[in-house]
Amino acid sequence: MLLLLIAEAVLILLSWILSAMRVEGVRSLLSGEGVRWFFGNFTSMVASPWLACLILMLMALGCLQKSGIFSRPHISYRDRMALRITVVFLVFYLGIILLLTAVPHAVLLSSTGSLFPSPFSRSIVPLLSFGIIIISITFGMVSGRFQTLADVLDALSFGCRKGAPLFIFYILLIQLFESLRFVF
Repeated sequence: MLLLLIAEAVLILLSWILSAMRVEGVRSLLSGEGVRWFFGNFTSMVASPWLACLILMLMALGCLQKSGIFSRPHISYRDRMALRITVVFLVFYLGIILLLTAVPHAVLLSSTGSLFPSPFSRSIVPLLSFGIIIISITFGMVSGRFQTLADVLDALSFGCRKGAPLFIFYILLIQLFESLRFVF
């Protein structure tokens, strides 16, 4: 993260020096235009589909970890029952996805009938995350690890709490990338 901050500072200074030298195609981040761009577009730069994917993946991984689906070497009767029910939910979920993509004129296919690019390909991360969340919550509830709604909400937010440094890294990385696009 420190390297990203240093790179941003170097870019700010370099853009100022190159624009003062009148290098064609270079805009300064310290000019009026650059400052207006930075403050005016910061929210729209950070609020990208990448952020949504990061949040969904962290939610799914946190829920998977808190459910305990992979944590115990000794499996009790209740865990075996939870695994069976979870497999049923997983098969049902995969069947729904299959129906939305595999049949002719399926809803998630493109207008030409292909999977890539299509609404399905643009929603792979949400589909995977939602599937992981469903099986994790199902396993957690049946196995008794999630007994209240508060337990489920804690599991959903657990990944975001653990992955909080990734949000800072993401903001710094996207800001550097967008600054490079602005300058050059």
